[in-house]
Amino acid sequence: MARLTRIAPELPATHLPAAIAFYEKLGFTLATQTAQRDYAIVERDGIALHLFEDNLHRSAPLGVHLFTPDLDELYEEVAARGLLFSQKIERKPWGNRDFRIKDDFGNELKFTEPLLDDE
Repeated sequence: MARLTRIAPELPATHLPAAIAFYEKLGFTLATQTAQRDYAIVERDGIALHLFEDNLHRSAPLGVHLFTPDLDELYEEVAARGLLFSQKIERKPWGNRDFRIKDDFGNELKFTEPLLDDE
């Protein structure tokens, strides 16, 4: 069977420079941007997020789970950067722990620590 190896969600933004600046605060770096400056890719730790300018609001905001084994450390890093949480760390009914942040365009990033086998 064919294997999937990576996902790169596309997140809408009404102002691409502001979106890039927001994701840079989360520790992402700008990997590439089109000459028209209407599409960009930011990356961190092998994770790529594609950002596109959507001034006409044709696309609904998205929710994206980003998995980490270091949730508490990442939470402290994000808090130290002054970003606001839409949800602080919680254990979900299905076992995972996560915290959430919304960007300025309504996209929600759900930083998730999977349930360990012995929990």
